[in-house]
Amino acid sequence: MARKNLLEGLLDPAAEQSAAPAMPYPVRGASKSMIRSIDELAKQADKYLEGEQVIEIDPSSIDISFIADRMGDDQEQYQELREAIRERGQDTPVLVRPHPGIDGRYMVVFGHRRVRVAKELGRKVRAVVKSLDDRAHVIAQGQENSARANLTFVERAVFAKRLEELEYGRDVICSALAANEAAVSKMVSVVTRIPSALIQRIGAAPSVGRERWVELSLLVAKPSNAQKVDTIIARPDFDGLASSERFERLLAGLNTKGKPARKGVAKPDPKVWVPADKSASVLLQGTARKAAITVKGDLGFEFAAFITGQLDDLYGAFKRSKSGETGD
Repeated sequence: MARKNLLEGLLDPAAEQSAAPAMPYPVRGASKSMIRSIDELAKQADKYLEGEQVIEIDPSSIDISFIADRMGDDQEQYQELREAIRERGQDTPVLVRPHPGIDGRYMVVFGHRRVRVAKELGRKVRAVVKSLDDRAHVIAQGQENSARANLTFVERAVFAKRLEELEYGRDVICSALAANEAAVSKMVSVVTRIPSALIQRIGAAPSVGRERWVELSLLVAKPSNAQKVDTIIARPDFDGLASSERFERLLAGLNTKGKPARKGVAKPDPKVWVPADKSASVLLQGTARKAAITVKGDLGFEFAAFITGQLDDLYGAFKRSKSGETGD
């Protein structure tokens, strides 16, 4: 039985002329290919492997993709994946293509971590091989990772900027990231304002979303802040912080007036509390109308649970203090 052409709409027009039945979501430009939800995107990603022959390949013959989409692996998640594959084998095959420049070798489209695990464990990697051009490759890679890899905003933004540098059109970038043109424009503008070396120094910042990256980018872009940036990232403890904490340190250092870079409500400086035994730490950040408290440390969860149990009393004390201030 002939294989289904599961990438119709991603290939060149000449290839499409001889295509078999189309995918449920053919990709033909941003206006026609916008995928409405992560669930649909996951189904789209599954189509790349559905019905295809799975073979075993020596991972040493597989090279990484020509375009990166991650800013370093989450080591805890990677070790969990490694242990799962070691115990029960590789459940889901990776997608590779014949290497476009080296005969007898392959290039990963998606499944980089599974290939790495197989290499470390000395096992063959289960894979589907498809002949894809570069355009189909980046769309497949972007869609699969958008559905499954939980890429952060800045990782998606860096991926979008890299595709733009490789002269792919916005229709391809939108399809790869399942995002509209406005969202892609914002991604690209953020990583254009912030130097690439600084983004790499900060890292993926998993707890930081789009609007805060926009705010940081506007601050970094100010010439008057260049020296401040250098001073903040040169501090001895900067690289020892978690990625999201590095972001917060830089943003707080540049936003010294406690106001967002764009017009809006004034934003208080973050506040940190640490006990003498350093068994926990509390970070308070936000605006006048919305705040977030993060509790970390060996006793972080236990202390947070204790605080939660005292909220009625704490709120009563807070209201009494406010009454005292106003004289009510």
